[in-house]
Amino acid sequence: MDRERKLFLLIILLFQVLLVAAQTSNIDDFKGLTGLTENWNQKPPNWVGSDPCGSNWEGIRCENSRIISIKLSSMKLSGTLSSEIQSISELEILDLSFNMGFTGRIPDEIGNLKNLNTLILVGCRFFGIIPASIGNLKQLTFLALNANQFSGEIPSTIGNLSNIQWLDLSDNQLQGSIPVSDDNGPGLDLLHTAKHFHFGNNRLSGPVPAKLFSSNMNLIHVIFDNNRLNGSIPSSLGLVTSLEVVRFDRNQMIGQVPNISTLGKLTELYLSNNNLNGSLPDLSGLSLIYVDLSNNSFNASEIPPWASTLQYMTTLNLGNTRLQGNIPVSLFSLPNLESVVLRDNQLTGDLDIGSSYSSNLQTVDVEDNQISDFSQTNSQISKAVLLFGNPICLETGARAQSYCQERQSNLSYSTSPNNCSPLLCISNKLSSPNCKCAYPYTGTLISRALSISNFANKSYYVEIEQTLMSTFRSQNLPVDSVSLSNPFKNSSTDYFQLTVSFFPPQQDLFNRTGVSTIAFVLVNQIYDAPEFFSPYFFIGDDYQYYAGEPSKNSTNAGVIAGAVAGVFVFLVIAVLAGIYAFRQKKRAQTAMDRNPFVNWEQNKDSGAAPQLKGARWFSFEELKKYTNNFSDANNIGSGGYGKVYRGVLSNGELVAIKRAGQGSLQGSVEFKTEIELLSRVHHKNLVSLVGFCFEKGEQMLVYEYIANGTLMDSLQGKSGIMLDWIKRLKIALGSAKGLAYLHEHANPPIIHRDVKSNNILLDDRLNAKVSDFGLSKLLVDSERSHVTTQVKGTMGYLDPEYYMTQQLTEKSDVYSFGVLLLELITGRRPIEQGKFIVREVVRVMDRSKDLYNLQEILDSTIIKTTPKGLEKLVDLALSCVKEYAAERPSMAEVVKEIESIMELAGLNPTSESATTTETFEDASGSHPYGKEDFNYSGVYPSAKLEPQ
Repeated sequence: MDRERKLFLLIILLFQVLLVAAQTSNIDDFKGLTGLTENWNQKPPNWVGSDPCGSNWEGIRCENSRIISIKLSSMKLSGTLSSEIQSISELEILDLSFNMGFTGRIPDEIGNLKNLNTLILVGCRFFGIIPASIGNLKQLTFLALNANQFSGEIPSTIGNLSNIQWLDLSDNQLQGSIPVSDDNGPGLDLLHTAKHFHFGNNRLSGPVPAKLFSSNMNLIHVIFDNNRLNGSIPSSLGLVTSLEVVRFDRNQMIGQVPNISTLGKLTELYLSNNNLNGSLPDLSGLSLIYVDLSNNSFNASEIPPWASTLQYMTTLNLGNTRLQGNIPVSLFSLPNLESVVLRDNQLTGDLDIGSSYSSNLQTVDVEDNQISDFSQTNSQISKAVLLFGNPICLETGARAQSYCQERQSNLSYSTSPNNCSPLLCISNKLSSPNCKCAYPYTGTLISRALSISNFANKSYYVEIEQTLMSTFRSQNLPVDSVSLSNPFKNSSTDYFQLTVSFFPPQQDLFNRTGVSTIAFVLVNQIYDAPEFFSPYFFIGDDYQYYAGEPSKNSTNAGVIAGAVAGVFVFLVIAVLAGIYAFRQKKRAQTAMDRNPFVNWEQNKDSGAAPQLKGARWFSFEELKKYTNNFSDANNIGSGGYGKVYRGVLSNGELVAIKRAGQGSLQGSVEFKTEIELLSRVHHKNLVSLVGFCFEKGEQMLVYEYIANGTLMDSLQGKSGIMLDWIKRLKIALGSAKGLAYLHEHANPPIIHRDVKSNNILLDDRLNAKVSDFGLSKLLVDSERSHVTTQVKGTMGYLDPEYYMTQQLTEKSDVYSFGVLLLELITGRRPIEQGKFIVREVVRVMDRSKDLYNLQEILDSTIIKTTPKGLEKLVDLALSCVKEYAAERPSMAEVVKEIESIMELAGLNPTSESATTTETFEDASGSHPYGKEDFNYSGVYPSAKLEPQ
């Protein structure tokens, strides 16, 4: 054995000598890159040999045989970012954006890359805390970690990045306060060179420190929207005279808006949806283009005089700001005005647009005021006026007028052909604006502060197209044409987005370098967007159609290195063959000890080994490794059964691992039954079982990781996700389809037995997935009508007939689902302060009145708009909770009824968009499930009627 080991070591030494002699790339860089990408999947096909520099590996750029740049955007890569990154010590640029398969944490060792100036990890699935070591990257000028799942606090060490200009941590789940410098360390107030503070769509809390802003700063954008900030807006904001965009909207801020008359360059001001009070701020003399102060608690006042003096203003939103009195005619004569929103106030008198109104005027929203008359000037301007909910619209003659009708914005645009006829393309190709069939690279271009509101003006879209093409030409990028489509204004964020398609020249598809370079130009802000669209960000899609095969033009050094590597592999295989044979018997015995399939039947009480369909067996050591030894940092929940851990498999897949505590272990028969049940169900609305572990006295189940946690958390405001009426209908339909599959398509049928909002999980597109089958029962042929069993479930959702008779049927799930529907409608728990939701709805409802007279108990989020089909959903819910099971509909009937309600609400329930929604804007919490409130109860049940 010693001789074999010595020979093995000698071969390795020889190989290393030959390798160093043969290659041109730095050996440490090659080793570092090999270690970094060891667990990556879908690596570029031309990554062959051992010379990244000499062989021109895609995405790799070198200088003096050292790797200085790794750009791999939109490459469909998956895996993790390992500590080996530190070995590529000369690295200056790292861009792994838009690879949704990338997950895990950023390693602390990234702080050792002293030359790194650009770090871009946008649109991946990295999670955990942002390491404090990032503060060691003193050369960093561009840091973009947005659109991931980072949690914890903003590291105060970022204040050490003295050269940073672009700082974007938005669209994550960051919590805690905004760090500023003190005796204990640095803070964001020290970033005097920074121009961009992008922290929107997180969970930041506490007041905005006055120390954050000073006259030494060069900030252009301060974006903190959609957080949980409180306190007042600090007066020190007025010291940063370079500011152009300020967003503190959708927080919990109070107090009076400070004097910002010094901000002469300010063009966009978003302060809506807070609790700001006092007088409306004086904005006279500023260069504002877009002003939104809506939904605040300002003192009652008339429309301020400055509103008619801002000559550059395109958009003014003073909705729900306690305005009263008349609307001045002069307001509508501002030359660039496109939209005026004054809804939900107490404005009175005659609405007079006047004859000198702006030719750009598209919307005058004065809904829900006290307007008694409208002085029409012509039919065109009448189409722009919205007066629904005013006394004028109660008059018989006015009701039929367009300005008294409720209207939904209907955005549409698609790039027109360039003086040619579009082609009818095949094989998923699309016709480009230049009428060529090709596979475009697509993505979403999103403006964080759009300064226009006339979305019907095509010249805006054309300007975006032209500036994109101009940028690509200046960068010598291979783009034939650009197409825009699907404009969308997100009402919950005020972000505006477009689908953008880039078409390749000459060939009908891009190679990897082309796609990656296009993505880098956009994500690195090289594209200089029109002022009305800035600041923007880009989220690229996977590109499925890469051209080219592995490179056949490697340098001689690469060929030599590859040959040496081949010889090495052959020799190692020869040497290890004997070692392998010697150890095979020992390994086989180890497998006998570890693999439950091998020895399952040795236990007479276990029955036959599980019959699995797709589920994988994991060893204890594997799961220990994937959870970092079951560390507290990866503990994402707990319950009576034990704990749940987040884990990252070797292929980069994110999973949730439920580990039973010693007091909650099932017998092997029960555990086997549960594994078999979970492995047999496969549906997009059911949480998937990845595998299990049954070893060393452990019982663990490994599930797909669901990004946005439980429906209960969202309904209770713990996830930060705002569920409007449409989203709730989609969630109801998805949940119903999952249960209908269990009842009617699983063989044998399955009764879930614990349907509740805590067992409905929401993925990153808010698709509903039914989870937690620990209490489920198979309905075998001999028990088709019912199963007599001990009563288990959750109080508030429990079928009373099942409780009384102990006879379980599919209709027991239907009852629980009816309660779930009422929970979706009201936002209340099934039992709240001693009141049962079913009884409360029946007590209050009156079918003769609007919305069945349920306004006082409806969730405030859905009552803001007219929830079309609400009455029908209430009727469906009450039919599901009828006292006798025979009177309840089947889940298949429930699915059909929800689909008809969705059609009534203007949706197509059979389309993909009917069961999905945008990747959630909140991008939310330390953990999307909510660590303190996480409940995966029932996987290892201990009999129960759990209190809700």
